[in-house]
Amino acid sequence: MGARGQGRLTQFGPQKRISLVELTRAGVDTSVTEPKRKRALRRFRMLMFGLCAATGLSYPANAQTAQPLDQRFLLGVGTHQGLGGVTSARGYVPATAIKQMKELGVTAFRDDFPWSDFELPGKRLGFNALNGRLETQIRSGVGIPLLILGAGHHLVPNSDPPTTDEARQRFVTYAAAAAQAVAARQPIFELWNEYNLRARAEPQFTVENYVTLARLVQPAVKQAAPSAPFVVGALGDDPGWKWTDALLKTDLPRIADGMSIHIYNHCLPPAGRTAAEAIERLENFHQRVAQATGNPNYPIYLTETGWPTPTAKCGVNEQLSADNMAQIILWSSTAGPWLKGIWLYELKDSGTKPGELEDNFGIYHFDNSPKPAVCSIRESWAFIRTSLKAARTTPMPGVAQIRSDSGSETKVALWSENPSKRFEVRLKNAEPNAEISYVCQQAPGPAAGAWTALSTTPLLVSVKGTTVPDFEIRPSN
Repeated sequence: MGARGQGRLTQFGPQKRISLVELTRAGVDTSVTEPKRKRALRRFRMLMFGLCAATGLSYPANAQTAQPLDQRFLLGVGTHQGLGGVTSARGYVPATAIKQMKELGVTAFRDDFPWSDFELPGKRLGFNALNGRLETQIRSGVGIPLLILGAGHHLVPNSDPPTTDEARQRFVTYAAAAAQAVAARQPIFELWNEYNLRARAEPQFTVENYVTLARLVQPAVKQAAPSAPFVVGALGDDPGWKWTDALLKTDLPRIADGMSIHIYNHCLPPAGRTAAEAIERLENFHQRVAQATGNPNYPIYLTETGWPTPTAKCGVNEQLSADNMAQIILWSSTAGPWLKGIWLYELKDSGTKPGELEDNFGIYHFDNSPKPAVCSIRESWAFIRTSLKAARTTPMPGVAQIRSDSGSETKVALWSENPSKRFEVRLKNAEPNAEISYVCQQAPGPAAGAWTALSTTPLLVSVKGTTVPDFEIRPSN
């Protein structure tokens, strides 16, 4: 957290000719010259792509492959082993973090890979005491490491960000050596962290400087670690998508293997501090990237999202934070192949001040005791990770329903999208094989056929075989 195409396939599938009749019906003047007709044709195709995307026809939400979710999607957490030197003031200890990630069941983590710690005086490159905690976590194999290449170097002028040929070349040398050092660990590399937020106050953080750096770093990283995705963006809050759109107008999407974004809403009015708002914004980002690239499956990585729990005015209570994380994990099963992963920020609180926002993003408290989110993440991920295909519906305004097929059983998750709105739900037909429970509920679940409360805490229903459960839902407040 900072201050804080496919061969000849098009967005319509295989390349096809569009007839003059279709152009005429769309209002295109077919009497114009050939160059103008080609430009009109391109505009027509993008119009149709936008319409299809808006209605969900070009890539339906349940059009996943036959792979289980956990083989095509990464669920990760943000950690801070790479910052702070030998001993972390944030309280991060590799052995503890590794144990916590195993408890959660996550498959990836995201951490900083700072230039200033990897390149020591005398241009000595490699792991050392300063980044030993990060090396230990990477080499443990606890998850796929998504590593941030970035931050300036105190010994290199004009390096934060690199704006001269010398600084850029030094950064490229560091990035290549860093990539080579971890190439065997199936890493993902992300260029910088929330570069666009620095641009608000520091004029050297321009789109042009970022793209120039990416063009130089990408081939060096690819040579060192050919199979490692090289991801760009790491976009912080971007009102009006101005920075995003400027990036998309460059050749950056073609250079990269994907784009990353951070989505937070903890400082919105209370009604907006929900998973539903974050999901809507992520889908909006996806539409912009898809339209700009002509590729509805262009890879997107949500490398930071979360809900802090301070006593300050920005934030949510611990239970709503847990519910929001469970909801976005369950929803992830319905996203198409464009969504490559979600990294929840962060694994543990980075401080102990209850009113300090940056101290309270953790899934665990600073002393490593669990918040409710620990159970919610673990149980929601265990519930959905074997999903082969899934779809999201809205059976009643304000209610989200995820229906998932894992082959041997059908699973349904339901919840209220708004903390102030509650509902009641029951199975229309009593299913003898149905298992019903709330996420992290310790007591026995409600009986099939009985009305039960529905809040922001997801209700989970599993039915063996191919039976598809159906529900009645009614408001309760």
